[in-house]
Amino acid sequence: MSVKVIAFVSVRPGQEDAFVAAASICIAASRAEPGVLHYDLWREVDGERRFVFNELYIDDAAVQTHSSSDHFNAFGMAARDLAVAQPIITVTHAVEVAS
Repeated sequence: MSVKVIAFVSVRPGQEDAFVAAASICIAASRAEPGVLHYDLWREVDGERRFVFNELYIDDAAVQTHSSSDHFNAFGMAARDLAVAQPIITVTHAVEVAS
């Protein structure tokens, strides 16, 4: 069953470019993982203008593989100093509504 992960990250003012640079390295490596179907970074237009990771995996095992990868952990260490707070992460499973 496919898994969608959406993560919202509020970045310290003035640290946006550094955040995008660090995220770019993680995103490139993540897109090369065999269980990753989609991995993009977006930014809210209004409000806090949080960064939004939009990720799609083939299954829960692929999410676990990604979460334990060196590039993901390295990004987490870098982002810790750039973010205002812990990210808000939502993990969802697909709902079959029609065939």
